[in-house]
Amino acid sequence: MKKVIVIIPALNEEEAIGKVIEKVPRNQVEGVKFEILVIDDGSTDGTVAVAKEYGADYIISHTENWGLGATIRHGLEWAYKEEADIGVMIDSDNEYPADEIDNLIEPILNDKADYILGSRFMKKVRGMTLMRRLGNYTFTLLQSILLGEWVTDGQTGMRAFSREVMRDFRIIHDYNYAQVITLNILRQGYRLGQVPISYSVRETGDSFIKFREYMTQVIPAIWKELTNDPKEDIKIIREEEVLLTSVRVS
Repeated sequence: MKKVIVIIPALNEEEAIGKVIEKVPRNQVEGVKFEILVIDDGSTDGTVAVAKEYGADYIISHTENWGLGATIRHGLEWAYKEEADIGVMIDSDNEYPADEIDNLIEPILNDKADYILGSRFMKKVRGMTLMRRLGNYTFTLLQSILLGEWVTDGQTGMRAFSREVMRDFRIIHDYNYAQVITLNILRQGYRLGQVPISYSVRETGDSFIKFREYMTQVIPAIWKELTNDPKEDIKIIREEEVLLTSVRVS
């Protein structure tokens, strides 16, 4: 039996997170056991209560906002320690199709890839603003050039990781993860898989991304990643982390 832990980072997503949790294909893949981990990154609304109501298996709550990069780092490290064979990361805003996770993990289950991107742009995308689309295309093209490998959706909020990748990955800054984690994983020689996914623009809440912050924090992080050894262990350890324990929801 393969163990898949679905990691859902959340910040004030009480209106959407329940829809994400209930779509996870719990019993649809033979020989696979799914567990859901919600990481509440300092929410001030009812995100935790809704996650419990809809069936999250584990909930970790940060006492303050760590940032998306730090939250994903925490979730993947936790999933590895919990002996997950595959980690799946999916955004909590219901833009990404949790009911397609079975397709996302298939290349890893069949040993055809180690790291999977759920690609919005391998299908027709509707409703995305021109500026957001151009931003996605620009950063994805940059990743492709830097890696010498065609990436179709470098910003996707739906990804899967083999156990070996969860052991070796590195995210070098707290603000975001999307660009640096792909550069880090592929520079270590792991195999990339890309699976077409459905996509619908969020109907509730607001994106945390702000253009100025994105440019001033992500671009330097890309440069730092490219100029460092991809296997160098510089993961950030926080004092608060020793006090955090996952709560299994009964």
